[in-house]
Amino acid sequence: ILLIGCTSLLRPPSGSAGITRCGKACYSSCNPKVCIVGSGPAGFYTAQHIIKARQDVEVDIYERLPVPFGLVRFGVAPDHPEVKNVINTFTQTAKHSRCSFYGNVNVGKDVSIDELQQAYHAVVLSYGAEGNRSIGVPGEGLAGVYSAKDFVGWYNGLPNCRELSPDLSCETAVILGQGNVALDVARILLSPIDSLKKTDITQPALEALAQSQVRRVLIVGRRGPMQIACTIKELREMVNLPGTRPEMVATDFEGVAEALKDVPRPRKRLTELMLKTALEKPGEKEQERRNKASRIWGFRFFRSPIEVLADPNHNKIAGIRLAVNKLEGSGEGAQAVLTGEEEDVPCGLVVSSIGYKSLSIDPSVPFDSRKAIVPNIMGRVQQAAGLYCSGWLKTGPTGVIATTMNNSFDTARSLMEDMDSGTLDLSAAKPGSQSISALLEKRGVKPVTFSDWEKIDNVEMMRGEASGKPREKLLKVEEMLQVART
Repeated sequence: ILLIGCTSLLRPPSGSAGITRCGKACYSSCNPKVCIVGSGPAGFYTAQHIIKARQDVEVDIYERLPVPFGLVRFGVAPDHPEVKNVINTFTQTAKHSRCSFYGNVNVGKDVSIDELQQAYHAVVLSYGAEGNRSIGVPGEGLAGVYSAKDFVGWYNGLPNCRELSPDLSCETAVILGQGNVALDVARILLSPIDSLKKTDITQPALEALAQSQVRRVLIVGRRGPMQIACTIKELREMVNLPGTRPEMVATDFEGVAEALKDVPRPRKRLTELMLKTALEKPGEKEQERRNKASRIWGFRFFRSPIEVLADPNHNKIAGIRLAVNKLEGSGEGAQAVLTGEEEDVPCGLVVSSIGYKSLSIDPSVPFDSRKAIVPNIMGRVQQAAGLYCSGWLKTGPTGVIATTMNNSFDTARSLMEDMDSGTLDLSAAKPGSQSISALLEKRGVKPVTFSDWEKIDNVEMMRGEASGKPREKLLKVEEMLQVART
């Protein structure tokens, strides 16, 4: 289809390329331009939906690191390769003719949100949650206390967690929180080293875990078995983990079986598996397996941390003091209330898995510090025309990748509605990446393209192949950039 002139920004018919007599340059300047900040699942799912929904929109994705995929690369457990298959879909999106990737660009520092808004018709913030929720108790700054985000980042190759070097010389580790990330950390700490050798876990983490003295992991939650946050898949993996046996407190499960009849099926199945693991006499084969186990894991319910206890002779931890709780109410809405009782648990490692937290990256963007989200209605940032958000920045850190997919599609739908209704002004041509690239060049910032990332990807896979792993990740930003620019 030949469009005479270049003044109209009406949506072209579905499937049409919208090419004008001005050629590609004018085609580009006429098209609506959307910028996405963050290349994790939220960013890519938002981009995917926008590109499919309209045939004329161009999408640019900006990422702080030289490598894409966010928590799929740095959050998903090494022994869950099937979860990482979404990378194939994201790669298709990144290679689409109307999508471009710009890695190694720190939005808020290298370029401001205001500058992006001047260059694009819409800006979508999808940069996730890179902060930690604090435990908020004395002693949490002692050596031997880590956030799950940093611990997971360490074994998954997040560059700023490379030097974490957690001390694994103790026998007992305590994990605070009972969600899937907590179970990932417990499983990695207790997994047979031979099974981890076949994953993309980093080499330094593999070497540290091979020397680990951790033999017992307690997974602590402030409420009861009926409120546990993990899913059945992760629990089943713990129950069947080779070389381990469960160690539960029978009294934690009093009254649970009776309460099961009224709960939804997923919660019911999860709780039944817990009850079976904790209370039922195992069969002969399972008993034999447990007798041979050299490592132990267990849930501890109705407990809240009140202090991390220091070793008086060293600046590191000796244990953790827990408050004993009771529940008021029932089901998901039950509240943990202090009983006044306390107990001390000796341990040498504490991993806090009580949630990730989004941070503000630019003072011009509205931010709710209490909820740690950008205030929004269906992904539209309040009191900020042309600004949108998706993923954990929109909702807080909840759910699995599929949850983020749906939440990102919702934001993309809001954006499409605003384009179609005229709420989003498309009447002025915007320069998009053309002006931002010029700004970055002036500031000495060299973006990494998706084909640059593919060079990094190939090097990592070749390195992995040499040691029987799917990949051996590059751990330093400088190494990544070196490979990208070779």
